[in-house]
Amino acid sequence: MERVVALMDDLFFQMKVAETAKHLGLELKVVATGDALLALLETAPKLVILDLNARSGAIQAIERIRASKNGVRMVGFLSHVQTDLAAQARAAGCDEVMPRSSFTQNLAAILGGAIPGGANPGSAVPGNTKA
Repeated sequence: MERVVALMDDLFFQMKVAETAKHLGLELKVVATGDALLALLETAPKLVILDLNARSGAIQAIERIRASKNGVRMVGFLSHVQTDLAAQARAAGCDEVMPRSSFTQNLAAILGGAIPGGANPGSAVPGNTKA
C-alpha cells in the first residue's frame, strides 16, 4: 500500500483527506509537527501534503525536506489570499501550491498521483501553481 504523509492540525479536514485516501487504497499518516513529518520521510512516502497554515511551521518543514535531498513530491494548500505565504512555500521547494478550495475540489486526483500509474495531479488541478 502506498503511503502519503501530511502536516495538518485541522481535525475535520484530516478526516476528509483520510476518507479520500482510504477510498483510493492509500495509507495516510497525519502529523502536527515538522519534526514528526521529517521522521515519517524514512517510510518512503509517495506524497507529502502540507497545510501551509499549520501552526507548526510548514515552510521550515519544506526547507528541511528539500535539504534532506529526498525527492518526494510536496503539495501545499492555503487561503487564496495568502500570496506571500504561497511565494515562500514555492521558494522553499514546495512542488505545488494551491488554494485550499482547489486542493479540496481536486483531492482525489492529487492523491491519485501517489498511486503507480495514477493520475498526473499537475494536469488534473486547474489553476495550480508549480514551483
